Amino acid sequence: MTRKNQRLMLVLLGLGAIAAAALLALSGLRDQAAFFYAPADVAGNLPPPDKAVRLGGMVERGSLKRAADGVSIDFVVTDGKATTPVRFSGIAPDLFREGSGVVAEGHFRPDASFVATNLLAKHDEKYMPPQMAGKMHETRTLEDQH
Repeated sequence: MTRKNQRLMLVLLGLGAIAAAALLALSGLRDQAAFFYAPADVAGNLPPPDKAVRLGGMVERGSLKRAADGVSIDFVVTDGKATTPVRFSGIAPDLFREGSGVVAEGHFRPDASFVATNLLAKHDEKYMPPQMAGKMHETRTLEDQH
């Protein structure tokens, strides 16, 4: 084999190794990635039950119920178009309350309810998920008129 062929072979092997490493990294990230959904996004098309996802929206007023064990809570997340019941066991963030924005990390059950393993609450009074900003303003305006 000539030197030119040896260099070409080394370059091709190097490119193959880089491609294999990239494919392994992408397959690992695909399994760990959590996709973001609003309740309307999953109303008729649930993700697979074992798939890690994020559910975002507003905690519906009057839906927050704390269990007797002190750490489990049930609530409903809404985006103004649809609602999704959520169950969370753990310590909720201090800013978590009815009428506030929330992102719940977890998975869907076959019955379309959501089991959250982590809750992220809004960080100040002005924050609102981008999808909700216009809708909540319209809702408040209508409520103020009645």
